[in-house]
Amino acid sequence: MNPNLDRLHPYPFEKLARLKANIQAPDHLTPISLGIGEPQHPAPAFVKQVIADHLAMLSNYPTTRGTDALREAMADWASRRFQLAPGSLDPARHVIPVNGTREAIFSLVQAVVDGSAPGATVVSPNPFYQIYEGAALLAGATPVYLACRADRGFIPDFDSVPERIWRDCQLLFLCSPGNPSGAVIPREILAQVIDLADRYDFIIASDECYSELYPDEHRPPEGLLQTCAALGRDDFRRCIVFHSLSKRSNLPGLRSGFVAGDADLIQRYLKYRTYHGCAMPLHNQLASIAAWRDEQHVRENRAAYRAKFEAVVPILREVMPVDIPDAGFYLWPATPMDDETFARELSAQQNVHVLPGRYLSRTVDGENPGENRVRMALVAPLEACVEAARRIVEFVKANTA
Repeated sequence: MNPNLDRLHPYPFEKLARLKANIQAPDHLTPISLGIGEPQHPAPAFVKQVIADHLAMLSNYPTTRGTDALREAMADWASRRFQLAPGSLDPARHVIPVNGTREAIFSLVQAVVDGSAPGATVVSPNPFYQIYEGAALLAGATPVYLACRADRGFIPDFDSVPERIWRDCQLLFLCSPGNPSGAVIPREILAQVIDLADRYDFIIASDECYSELYPDEHRPPEGLLQTCAALGRDDFRRCIVFHSLSKRSNLPGLRSGFVAGDADLIQRYLKYRTYHGCAMPLHNQLASIAAWRDEQHVRENRAAYRAKFEAVVPILREVMPVDIPDAGFYLWPATPMDDETFARELSAQQNVHVLPGRYLSRTVDGENPGENRVRMALVAPLEACVEAARRIVEFVKANTA
């Protein structure tokens, strides 16, 4: 067996299940889950219709690199959305379709990280999406965690990272908008990170799967390739981004996204994927083309999340400090008690389920930046989110008097 399997941590939801193992939630209250970031808005009907119309393609093998039409749809969308120079994002050289960002993040790390190199390091924000860590460990690298604290807007302090870490770094993960905070990394910090990558020769892998869920229609979050374009870096050297239809289009079950950026990295990654065996089914490719070419359903999706934030945040502010995030669908409030106690007792008393922040982060030098925070995913219908917020207020008042 691969000995690195023993280095993996239990997944956050395994820890949550253990935390609540002996809880008997009140039967008279309908359960409301804010713990798992699974979109519950309806999948677009036109996407489902495309799949239904092309089920005959179940008889055909797909190719790893996907159809030309799919890569063109992805490249066209990214070029428009992130204001890239015309023709700079070549669908033949800079884009690969993937079966969701989760498998893409994992497989990219296996392809580009040399775990046999002395001191092989993958640098990650903290808190983080646990696949970053698992991918690094299974590639034989050592994860290094950069705390995302409230006093810095939940963005890592890259200036404070010792030079020895950068020297050993092979890949730096960014998550913007952040999971769980929703914080968007501004252009000046992205430019700083690009400069560091050039100086120390590492890859930047930017997870941008929440980029299309933002509250202000006139202020979409900046992406890493957009910063590259602003810097005149049209070859996207050392830069890779991940995008997905799961959150943008309410299609988590489609398992569809793409990886884009540095052509040399993309071509080597394609070689890995050819053996990895992860080609996207052809009917899913056609459905994905339809989704990437439509923005109306995405605007409607944003409006639905905006309504939930505008309804829920004022209610919660009665008992805890909380703000509408830069983007994404999470709230990341500080709790008036230990985060595990908060999550366990909220489940037991109000049948509302949230995720303790410490389950999304690691303790480094005695500090766990997720402690005494919880992640709340506003993925349920508006009425359920409002009801959950009211129960949380009742819970806090009853337990902090």
